[in-house]
Amino acid sequence: MIILALDTTTKDGSIAVLDRGVVRVERVGDGAVTHGQRLPGEIAAALSAAGVGVGDVDLLAVASGPGSFTGLRIGIATIQGLAMAQDRRVVPVSALEALARGVVSPHNMVASWMDAQRGEVFAALYAADGRDLLIPAMSAPPAAVLKAWSERADVSQLTFIGDGALHHADTIRRDAGSDARVLAPPPLAGLIGQIAAEDPARAVLPHAIVPIYVRKSDAELARARRTVTP
Repeated sequence: MIILALDTTTKDGSIAVLDRGVVRVERVGDGAVTHGQRLPGEIAAALSAAGVGVGDVDLLAVASGPGSFTGLRIGIATIQGLAMAQDRRVVPVSALEALARGVVSPHNMVASWMDAQRGEVFAALYAADGRDLLIPAMSAPPAAVLKAWSERADVSQLTFIGDGALHHADTIRRDAGSDARVLAPPPLAGLIGQIAAEDPARAVLPHAIVPIYVRKSDAELARARRTVTP
């Protein structure tokens, strides 16, 4: 089974082509160019490098969020267009779940942290295998996340991964312990494709993809402020 997987939750993002669950090609994008400008060419280049055409793709997979609102919309719309044109289904995957699967940690629970800007992180807690979601996604300042999680888990025993974890490593080590394990995020497209390969039954029709936003967009927050301002 050939899978084309796409992640546009960050400026760089990534694309992967998998064959029977094995990553054949994975490429990180150029964050200096918008997803809308570069995606058609990057997808064509990845498929060509894997030696397959778009018609050979059996299943598509896409990061459904959280992340950049614009990036998410472009990535999901691109995959929806391909899926409709080729009459294929799509496996939507949380970027936080994909991050958790990037950790090899037989003992520690995995804390997936993405930089949410404005001093906050998108965060979710997973079991050590990166599969079972223990605490659902939230958006909050790092210290608030750790405080909330401490009621249900020993935060000193977690493995943290993601650009949010790197950006707020000082807070993690202050509140969770100086020995806290903080890992850089890998490209997510290959992991997203592997999740889809393991459980293709998660696939939905293109129009049924639901973005994971976790919090309201800046525009929505601005409208809300205007509404309550006398």
